[in-house]
Amino acid sequence: MKRGRPIIGLKLNETEQKELTDLVRTRSIPSGIATRAKIVLLCGAGRGTPEVAAELKLSVQTACKWRDRFKQGGVAALRDEFRPGRPRTIGEERVAELLQKTIDAKPKKGSNWSCRSFALEHDISKSTVQRIWSTFALQPHRHQSFKLSTDPNFVEKVVDVTGLYLSPPDKALVLCVDEKSQCQALERTQPALPMGLGYLEGYTHDYCRHGTTTLFAALNVATGKVISRCKPGHRHEQFISFLRQIDSNTPPELDVHVIVDNYSTHRHAKVKVWLARHPRFHFHFTSTYSSWLNQVEIFFGIITRQAIRRGSFTSVKDLVQTIDSFIAAYNQTAQLFAWIATADSIFLKLERLLSCISGTQP
Repeated sequence: MKRGRPIIGLKLNETEQKELTDLVRTRSIPSGIATRAKIVLLCGAGRGTPEVAAELKLSVQTACKWRDRFKQGGVAALRDEFRPGRPRTIGEERVAELLQKTIDAKPKKGSNWSCRSFALEHDISKSTVQRIWSTFALQPHRHQSFKLSTDPNFVEKVVDVTGLYLSPPDKALVLCVDEKSQCQALERTQPALPMGLGYLEGYTHDYCRHGTTTLFAALNVATGKVISRCKPGHRHEQFISFLRQIDSNTPPELDVHVIVDNYSTHRHAKVKVWLARHPRFHFHFTSTYSSWLNQVEIFFGIITRQAIRRGSFTSVKDLVQTIDSFIAAYNQTAQLFAWIATADSIFLKLERLLSCISGTQP
């Protein structure tokens, strides 16, 4: 004869049946909640609690717990209750004080705070420092560099260059021209270790030098394609030779607006004579310390990362062939760089930077 408390049947209405079935089928919730929904569904189908526990490989106590929890609170009771955790041990004023010390003070040893040094100095735990800094996006171990232009015609030049990017003239080409000097043909002293599962590609830290070359490049702002030529130097003779190459590789009926920096070669007297003999060429100079205004610098970054920096070259000729092959392949799928910065947005950023430097930022 069986003894014990009688089992009260669990009845589910259509709405509860559908909600529980959806919880079991969905893959966007924790598996624990889906298991609880299975317990209730099986109990609602007339199965006994021990039988349900055995089928789902759970303890009888667990099956009874969630069966009773559902009877008391419905489907919502199957989810975990909010757990507030341990109360904070550092008040708002103390947090504000630590933030101010992070920004204003410097460690006695070294140039910047680390989590451990700051925690030791202010008698708090390292994890507390990490949480506070992470919450307020403080990173004392990192820094960024900047350089303000001293060009007296900074405003006019920024307006000129950004105007060419955002509203290019009709029947004209806009080319960003510059040279990447001192491209070194470096040969690693040992073969590279191939990349594998769990292993990075490996290179020796030492190398043999085989000379340098200078990469001249002209980026077409409208298409993203590049006209290039490697030369042994970057004097005015090589620059004029590259201008002749641009002249022969662009439609003669179009004006050519060339964006260049203030390097002395670009302002050489013989370059000015060449420009006078080719009136369709118009030079637009960026302001000093503003190489970011010239889009060809973006391309130089791409070719450095993808073709030059990790290469091993036995000669300058080998390096030049690699550069030429990369640019030929690059031009096959080239896309223009989306320039969206207006002159006003640049001046606004500069105003914020000057406010930080002068300490007047609110």
